[in-house]
Parts: sequence; C-alpha cells; structure tokens
Amino acid sequence: MVTFDFMLPYYGDVQLMKDAVNSVLAQTDPDFRLVVIDDGKEPDVPGWFAELGDERVQYTRNEQNLGINENFKKCVRLSEADYVVIMGCDDLLHPHYLKTVRGLAEAHPGIGMVQPGVEVIDGDGKAAEGLADSVKRKLYAPQVDGSRTMAGEELAASVLRGNWLYFPSIAWRGEALRTVGFQSEYSVIQDLALVVDLLEHGEEMVIDNSAAVFRYRRHAVSESSVQAFTGTRFTEAARYFDAVADRMDARGWPKAARAARFHSGSRLHAITMMPGALRRGQRAGVRNLAKHAFTSGV
Repeated sequence: MVTFDFMLPYYGDVQLMKDAVNSVLAQTDPDFRLVVIDDGKEPDVPGWFAELGDERVQYTRNEQNLGINENFKKCVRLSEADYVVIMGCDDLLHPHYLKTVRGLAEAHPGIGMVQPGVEVIDGDGKAAEGLADSVKRKLYAPQVDGSRTMAGEELAASVLRGNWLYFPSIAWRGEALRTVGFQSEYSVIQDLALVVDLLEHGEEMVIDNSAAVFRYRRHAVSESSVQAFTGTRFTEAARYFDAVADRMDARGWPKAARAARFHSGSRLHAITMMPGALRRGQRAGVRNLAKHAFTSGV
C-alpha cells in the first residue's frame, strides 16, 4: 500500500484551519500522516494541537514568518511519503478523499500527479461556482468521463492555455515532488510552474471526475482590498509565461509554447478584475490589468 502525507502550510483563520484538520482526521482510510507547519502567531493554536492526542498529527510553528513560497518549500522538504498532498488551510476533504486518491494511485503505479474531483465552496462553506470556476470547467478543463491520463505537451498546453487544476487537491508522487520542488522566484503562479516542471521531467497525471472528494474554498475578493486590483500579481504571471514559452520551444513542444505566449485564461482573469479596479479608483491597476489582458507574445 502506498503511503500518504497531508502537508498543511497554515496562516490565517484559526477556525477554518481547525475545520481543515478535522476533515483530514475524518478520513475513512486512516493510514496517513498530517504535518501542520504554522507560519503565524495565534496564541491558542499550539495548545489545540497538543490536545488532539493523535499520533498521526505533527505540528510545528516557524520561528519567524516565512511567507507562502518558503512555507510551501518547507512542506516539500518535510514530506516523506510515497504521495503528498499540500492542501489549503481553509479547504476541506470529503471523508472518502484518501480512499479515492489511494485507489487511483495504486491503479496507475508510479503516476506523478492525481487530480481528483473537486467541489467549489464559498467562504461560508456552501457550494458555489463563480465565473472563474465556470470558465475553468467549460473552456479549459478537458472533458473527462470517469478517469483519464494526460502527460507531456498535451497537458502542458492545456494548463498553460488556462490553469483548470485545483492545486491543493492534487496528490503528488513524493519522490518527484521532492526532486523538482517549487521555484523560488514565483509565489502567485508557483503551482502552475510546478506542474509544468514535472511534465518536463516525464511525469503523468490522472484526472478523475467520478466523484467530488475535495472541497476547494474560493473566497470572494473584497472590494476593500487595495492590493487585489493593482494588477501587480499579473506581472509575475507575464514573466513566467514568457520564460516558459521559450522553454517549450526549446523542448520541441510548439503547441505548449503558443499556449504560454497567448495565456488566454490568465488574460481573461485580468479582464474580470478590471471593473473592480475601476470601482476602486485604481487607475494604475487598470493599466496593469489592461496591459496583461490585451498584450501577448503571439
């Protein structure tokens, strides 16, 4: 039987983190390790974990805040199992998540990535499919009836065109994850970069839509958040797409190179952010968003 690590990089809402942990502990398949890496300073959190009394749970608090990218990299370093899930600290597992994903991994020996079925929920935990997820499903995600395996240029072109994956729900082959890891220069787009890097290393992905076993929480973007509409997050994205397009050309994957240069999903995302930036009076943000949305390397 393959072994599983759930790695939980934590920072933020305490109750949502507790709900995430409890959803792991509620798995019908009890054979796993849960490692929580606390990047915050909430005073009652260490005591709560001490009271759990579950030997499968390991909790550690960083001496100083590492930030998203470094805490994710620490999760990779501390992982040990055959398969590793780096779940969000506000996401939830259905009770049969591990049973389902373990079955897929064992049915596809050595598979590099397992993308199970996902249900999107809002900040209150209610099922919700907004514009971003509707676009993912209808325009970019491959049509899968049951399970399907994808790899190489086919999958690279698909995710570079529009990233339809749900990163926190994916189970990664541990050896491959620890070999490749996250690129230090990216934070917003580190998940897509990891997938493409693994594809270049010859890893394959099984996609399964038989049942939704992961609940991905998508919070509404607050109108009061100045940073949300500055468009600066897309600066990193544009830099990544330029770099990876050149790599795809060098590898002889022209379809993936074209998808990276056009990056239609990312451009569409920028367009959807523009009305909010206008309402907030973020003129520089509108310019940044428009530049990303209406400029491509194709």
